[in-house]
Amino acid sequence: MIDFSITGAFLVGLMGAGHCIGMCGGLVGAFSQQLPKKASDNILLAQLKFILSYNLGRILSYTTAGALVGGSASLLSTLFSIDAYLIGMRVFAGVMMIVTGLYIAQIWSGVVQIERVGKLLWRVIGPIANKLLPITDLKQAFAAGLLWGWLPCGLVYSTLTWAVAANSAQQGAMIMAAFGLGTLPALVSVGIAARYFAQLVQARKVRLISGLILVSFGIHTLYIAFAQLG
Repeated sequence: MIDFSITGAFLVGLMGAGHCIGMCGGLVGAFSQQLPKKASDNILLAQLKFILSYNLGRILSYTTAGALVGGSASLLSTLFSIDAYLIGMRVFAGVMMIVTGLYIAQIWSGVVQIERVGKLLWRVIGPIANKLLPITDLKQAFAAGLLWGWLPCGLVYSTLTWAVAANSAQQGAMIMAAFGLGTLPALVSVGIAARYFAQLVQARKVRLISGLILVSFGIHTLYIAFAQLG
């Protein structure tokens, strides 16, 4: 189940490109417009460095969140020996994997409703993140990425449930890191390249196949969880 979760997390990040560009693409674009420009610099290379620094911070936040929720679940199961709780979380993770697959396949978009939960957290983090603008150096871009990694996102929260079900800080971190790496092609691409990439991964057949793969991962996760009950 864990291997499938890592693979599935990467696939969610990759195929959720349209959602990622909608959520974070504007932020990356805003950063690019505010980068310090020097006549002696290669502008494209400079932009790439800043965008990579931003995304490194963002992925580190995802990885940290995965480690925290996975480690917390492991601690709870160790302290209280609540196997039923862990199995329940795996069932929930399987359901969320199916729901996410349906979103990727453009069959049902219910997963985005989860973003409402994160808006409460963003009310605190958002104003702090805004103070980092305009971005003037790589450290500032990295710090901005760390904060914007907590931007409300249904796909992130859905994938976090898999990290909880992993029952391990290391596995939880790997799941979220895989998700973050999957989002990189969409968010590192700029201008026309980003549009072409978004068109590719949003092609109906591509999304349908990817979504159904995730649904199959979710069904497999549910099968393992219910087998443990037996």
